[in-house]
Amino acid sequence: MIDDQQTHTLPDDETEVDALAVFLGYDDPAEFRRQLQETLRRVGGEYDRLFEGAPEPTGQTSLIFVGADLDPDTLAAIGAMGFANPETAMDTIRGWLHGRYRATRSERTRGMLHRLAPAILDTLAKTPNPDGTLARFDEFLGRLPAGIQLFALFSSNPHLLRLMAEILGTSARLADHLARNPAQFDSVLMPGFLDELPVASALNSELELMMAAAPDYEETLNVLRRFTNDNRFRVGVQMLHGMSRAEQYGRFLTDVAESALCALGPRVQAEFARRHGGFGSDALTIVAMGKLGGGELSIRSDLDLIMIYDAPADGVQSDGDKPLPPATYYARLIQRVVSAITAPTAEGSLYEVDMRLRPSGRAGPLATSLDSFVRYQQESAWTWEHMALTRARVICGGGRLGDAVQAAIRDALCQERDPATLLRDVAHMRARIDKQHGTEDIWTCLLY
Repeated sequence: MIDDQQTHTLPDDETEVDALAVFLGYDDPAEFRRQLQETLRRVGGEYDRLFEGAPEPTGQTSLIFVGADLDPDTLAAIGAMGFANPETAMDTIRGWLHGRYRATRSERTRGMLHRLAPAILDTLAKTPNPDGTLARFDEFLGRLPAGIQLFALFSSNPHLLRLMAEILGTSARLADHLARNPAQFDSVLMPGFLDELPVASALNSELELMMAAAPDYEETLNVLRRFTNDNRFRVGVQMLHGMSRAEQYGRFLTDVAESALCALGPRVQAEFARRHGGFGSDALTIVAMGKLGGGELSIRSDLDLIMIYDAPADGVQSDGDKPLPPATYYARLIQRVVSAITAPTAEGSLYEVDMRLRPSGRAGPLATSLDSFVRYQQESAWTWEHMALTRARVICGGGRLGDAVQAAIRDALCQERDPATLLRDVAHMRARIDKQHGTEDIWTCLLY
């Protein structure tokens, strides 16, 4: 509060400490010092007792990281562990012990880290790429606001250190996410993190609570990104442990994406309507295609989407301060939706979006009216486009429009077809697939 500084650090100057005591209401600065020191001793003692029974860290304890020169025996020991560049590994550890990062600047933290360093190296050395894993751990440590709690946990729970090494050393994507969001490791410590994944209704309830606390549209986008990235991280960790079947992960990741899209859509529309108004009803629906439509998303999947609107009568414009005709209105609205999904914020991007499965593909407009969609599927769609429709699902914006879109999809799939034309189209598609993905590997061939 003094000088409006964002700090909890006591002043070094005795006079400033006296002034702080008076500021806090003490008549005698000496009494402030006595109470402060008593409180620090009490808290420190209680904290130490938490880890009295903690096992000593395993690994080589004879490694020497202090001194002006690099210890040859320590370098040899680090190389024997499996590190390709022992000098870099040694410099990294020495940097921590010299307080290179905010998380390692307290004397107590550095003391605990000095004891843990051999165990950290020994654990990281068991990963496929020890040098790369150490670099990722260094990046993670560099972003931590404090380190004492983390190192205390590693000391008392060696399995957490092994889990950290497994994440950093096995999955580059999970490692990058953890390095950018070190607080994410807290979620790993929460009860239930490795339990059965929640169902769609639980995800929806969780997200709605998070969204309700967002003060504005920008924070809404950040909340959605945290929600999806955190859940993808959770799935990734469970995958490393082989805790469920692949199809369960696909279903869960699909539920996460649907929750995010269905929470995002109305909020983008409301933000857009502040300037351009609307047409008196929620007349935009999102159709999931590809892996999203089939409930088979992976951590790296993009979203195949088609967005369809119900066009009002000719000549009608939206009722906002800056009215727009339907085609222009929905084209811009859908651009906003896509941008809200793909644009990077402080929390990263939500998903990549692929809309090439919309009518006419890249050549077609982003916004497709219901009438245009029905006419295209009945009169112009290629066989492969109807095959893509077998995975199509209306996921957001149901009601009358959603029912009409689902009915149009069903009618397109159930229409009669000429067997000879169908055979020719399938053969042509198979030939194109073989040209792009052809292989002599019979197992890969089975995928196509």
